[in-house]
Amino acid sequence: MKFARHLALLATLSLLVPLSALAKDRNQGSMQLTQAAQIGSTQLSPGDYTVKWTGSGPAVHVSIMQHNKAVAAASGTIVDQKRPAPYDDVVLKPVANSKQMRIEEIDFANRKEALRLKAS
Repeated sequence: MKFARHLALLATLSLLVPLSALAKDRNQGSMQLTQAAQIGSTQLSPGDYTVKWTGSGPAVHVSIMQHNKAVAAASGTIVDQKRPAPYDDVVLKPVANSKQMRIEEIDFANRKEALRLKAS
């Protein structure tokens, strides 16, 4: 009887661990910059980044990470698209009166949600 109880507890825990891992990955994605771009007041160099966001509504706080270190932050909104994006994509827009580009939107592969960043 004691063995069956321990086995049931172990089975329950083994099911909960993968669910927590999925929940963690839900509010993050990746992006690759092929040219320098601005997010908030930070200029990012070309490279690979992890994007994480927190918030309970469409308004979210976005953190840009590189090598597990936060390198930039911004405010944004979650935008639901009609179809999942076929690949990760970064939409850039020119900064007014400048030759620099800013990140306007980040699309994530196979996901209908995208991040639209507020211009600073």
